[in-house]
Amino acid sequence: MNFIAVTLAIALPAMMSALAQGWTASRAMESIARQPEAGAEIRSTVLLALAFMEALTLFSFVIALLLWIKM
Repeated sequence: MNFIAVTLAIALPAMMSALAQGWTASRAMESIARQPEAGAEIRSTVLLALAFMEALTLFSFVIALLLWIKM
């Protein structure tokens, strides 16, 4: 049962983060295409948002490792 918890602790956040990052990048490209003059601002904001999404994925990986070690 613990292996299932470890698997879910890393798989679900990784999948959701990948979907969210793809959706965010897609929307950013659409926004830059609509307003090219705002491209630099949009790009910097999106990079910050992607970094936070990736950090949450890494935190879930650490939690999964801690669950695995505790078994």
